[in-house]
Amino acid sequence: MDKQRAKDIIACRCAQELKDGYVVNLGIGIPTQCARYFPEGVDITLHAELGLIGQGPAPTPEQADPLHVVDASGNPATIIPGGAIVDSATNFGLIRGGHVDACVLGALEADAEGSFGNWLIPGKKLTGMGGAMDLCVGAKHCIVCMEHTAKGNPKIFEKCRLPLTASHCVNKIITEMCVFEVTDKGLLMTEINPEFTVDQIKEATAAPFEVAVDLKSMLD
Repeated sequence: MDKQRAKDIIACRCAQELKDGYVVNLGIGIPTQCARYFPEGVDITLHAELGLIGQGPAPTPEQADPLHVVDASGNPATIIPGGAIVDSATNFGLIRGGHVDACVLGALEADAEGSFGNWLIPGKKLTGMGGAMDLCVGAKHCIVCMEHTAKGNPKIFEKCRLPLTASHCVNKIITEMCVFEVTDKGLLMTEINPEFTVDQIKEATAAPFEVAVDLKSMLD
């Protein structure tokens, strides 16, 4: 599958998880693209851990202020009427106080226990964890969205191998191939991209999983 199409499928499906009235934090990369697919008529307040509450749509070239207002990926952003830029203490108070309804984060790996790593590959340049650790613990729903494999190698394991960002916190894993719910018994595939078969997904996943009796298409 074309890489850009895979990312678009993931971002579009993730946007469907975000409900009217939610305060949502979108992480770097694919999660940021979810904002392009918010359902019409759904009121969502975007929160950025750099201190932006009420992020608006991407600005026109004339509106862009790249030195002061950016999204999690560092792209120019806007602020909706009533939005605000706050200091770090206030911002993380919102996160740790349980005021963020959902966070959507990318990952290098995720596992059947609901743990994931998204900040460090040993031996490579340290990028820093950012606010992801706080978001995983403070947000009411934690959604990991990522491509299912990296250069053909699985990114979903029975237990993560990379340093963790947080453990036992992920509620749902969304890839271009399928949607997994993380349950007490492991992974449950609830939706599938009809461009793939269950056997292909098993081959691309390094963790056992159950298939829901009422398995649905994730593209509907």
